[in-house]
Amino acid sequence: MAVAEGVGPPRRVPSAGLVLAAREHSPWAPGRESLVLVHGYPDQQDVWLPVIEALPSEQLQIITYDVRGAGASDAPTHTAGYRTELLVEDLVSVVEAMVPAGRPVHLVGHDWGSVQLWDVVAAADSDPRLSGRVASFTSMSGPSLDHMARLSRQWRGRTSQLAEQMVRSWYVQFFELPVLPEVLWRLGAGPFTAAAARIEGHLGGHWGPDLPRDAVNGLGLYRANVTRRMRRPEPLYTDVPVLLVHPTKDPFLTALTYEDLEAECSDLRVELIDAGHWLIRTHATEVAELVHQHVQQHSTRD
Repeated sequence: MAVAEGVGPPRRVPSAGLVLAAREHSPWAPGRESLVLVHGYPDQQDVWLPVIEALPSEQLQIITYDVRGAGASDAPTHTAGYRTELLVEDLVSVVEAMVPAGRPVHLVGHDWGSVQLWDVVAAADSDPRLSGRVASFTSMSGPSLDHMARLSRQWRGRTSQLAEQMVRSWYVQFFELPVLPEVLWRLGAGPFTAAAARIEGHLGGHWGPDLPRDAVNGLGLYRANVTRRMRRPEPLYTDVPVLLVHPTKDPFLTALTYEDLEAECSDLRVELIDAGHWLIRTHATEVAELVHQHVQQHSTRD
């Protein structure tokens, strides 16, 4: 695999009243596939660098951006500014600003990056801005909120699996509490990074001194979306080819998160990888190989 050609100048992309910080790690050129990687919580776009270094940059236009509230992107002033509908707007804005008009893109998401991209692929047939523009989707450690809401309502036969997932997801309810999560993040970012290193061998060097701020801002993702979306889920169906990469040692998510997903995806492939939640840091080469293979299988080259 070739190392990326070099990060282009930072791009400031307006979106829904905010400005997002985006980067082009290798430029578009005729014959190249466009790839957009979206990070999760409490990360910023630098989390993708090990994966990018393992991708064949000479074959790809590679784009990342700091999601709203993270890194160098603007942060909403109210919790409602983190609603998933606005996260979809952000993805559309980045694609329209950085990918040639009409060219399809391959989407890759981790954690909350994957959660929001499920909404993108679900809208790929109904939103005219997305119609014909999503070539494939690779999802890692970030389930669809609509899918999880449906599973929680169809509990017969999966009571123990749902109970285990609720235990694993203890932090979701905690992050929705007022005040206390902010206080602990500001006081405890150091212990958090130490725990990540101990549990997963993930050193978290990309977080840097901005972690407490990014983590506090990103609490809005949970507060604006989880309860609201679980109470009123939308139907989920997509014809976008989906590769779901499930790290079997993820301490937060079980295999339940993709149970029966084939009913909602016409083209679904599931790959298991012996890794923890931050597989994009600890197993970057394996992730890059799976992503590139998926892109090749669903190439948009003329």
